[in-house]
Amino acid sequence: MNKLKNKFKLDNNIRVYVPSTFDVDNKIDNKKQVNKTLKELSNLFGGSTSYNAIGTFISSNKKLIKEDVTICESYCTSKDFKKSINDVVDYCENLKDEMKQEAVSLEVNNELYFI
Repeated sequence: MNKLKNKFKLDNNIRVYVPSTFDVDNKIDNKKQVNKTLKELSNLFGGSTSYNAIGTFISSNKKLIKEDVTICESYCTSKDFKKSINDVVDYCENLKDEMKQEAVSLEVNNELYFI
């Protein structure tokens, strides 16, 4: 018998990739933005986790940008997902503007969006 059958399940996953650069490629300390993102996700979904990664992309001027990113993630129910996903998109748009980025990555259920 499957012991998970009647357990509480969070079936949606949201990840916000917080850059460590300002204005595309100027290195900054992103702790303030990471803490703000963790707080936002926790307020919307009840909790969040962060971990570090390295990301690369080609900027609009064809330059390879390599940077540290902090991935902030939450799991949530379908009900909470439907209720709050637009708030997450709005948050990412504000984060992009605040950090003067070309885009901020938002991963939703293993699909990546550039906000």
